[in-house]
This record gives sequence, C-alpha cells and structure tokens, in this order.
Amino acid sequence: MSRVGKKPVIIPEGVKVNILKEKMEMVGPKGKLLSPLFPDITAEVKDNHLILKRKSDADNLPATHGLARALAANAVQGVFEGFVKQLEIVGVGYRANLKKGKLELNLGFSKPIIYDIPDDIEIEMDKQTLITVKGLSKQRVGQEAHKIRSFRKPDVYKLKGIRYVGERLIKKERRAVVTGV
Repeated sequence: MSRVGKKPVIIPEGVKVNILKEKMEMVGPKGKLLSPLFPDITAEVKDNHLILKRKSDADNLPATHGLARALAANAVQGVFEGFVKQLEIVGVGYRANLKKGKLELNLGFSKPIIYDIPDDIEIEMDKQTLITVKGLSKQRVGQEAHKIRSFRKPDVYKLKGIRYVGERLIKKERRAVVTGV
C-alpha cells in the first residue's frame, strides 16, 4: 500500500487544478505546469484537496500511485511558490558574474566558462560566490543546479569548487607518497 498516494494534496488559494484525460494542469500565480495522470489512477478535487485514487493493488500500481501524487504535489508547490537551489563557490579567485542571460564562471581554468541560462530558469547572484537557481519545476531547478555544479565539483582534498549550500563535505587526508622502491 502506498502511504504517499493516500495523502491528499492541499491546493492553496490562487491555484487552479484542471483534470484532463492523461494529465493534470496546475495554474497558479507563478505560472502553469502539467503533471501526468497514469492509467488506472483517477484524480478528483474536493474542498481544496486533490485526491488521487487507484483502481486496484495490482503489480506496481501502488508505487505509480505514490509517484503520481508526489508529482502533483510538486507541481502545485511549483506554481504557488516555486523551487530554489543555492550554490556556493569556494576557492581563491573562483567567482561568477551574471551578464545578459549568461552566467560567466571563473573557476581556475585558462578561460571562463559561459553558461547560457534556459528560459524557464531564473538565476540570481547575491554576491560573486553565491548562485541562486529558481524555477517552477523541481526537476528542472535541480537539473540546472547540477549542471552548474558539474563545471567544478568540490575537491575532496582541498574542498574547493562549487557545492550546494549546506552540503557537508569530509576532507580526505593527503595522498601518501611512495619513496624508494
């Protein structure tokens, strides 16, 4: 039994949910998102709650039920509040600049990395070492934050690089040198 699937999704004021044949459409103050509605799973809106039900407990239907509910909840939250990921740049001389829809990253390479910002993602810079990625879709925000992080992942020996705010890193001891074999 899916415990996640049984929970109703609370629909905040200002968010509309339209249930179509194979998807659900969420419209809110931030924008519009679609969420899939899988076969043998039905959705209904009652008293500002979105309730998803399945027809049976056959095969992997309980897992799909939980997935459909989680995707719908993320879509509702996305159109109401949006999602945010923050990245911090750590290292001497490492910094970022925002220029006309492009993010310029100086990460110790011979040339700066120019990253084109997608239309559905918003990037803000509080200071040169703090990048904030915002958007409607939880999946897209996480994907774009991961792309930016992958330009210079944190080094386990020096702890330099791009990391998520609050990410805990464990510093490794330096590499042992083999002498006189």
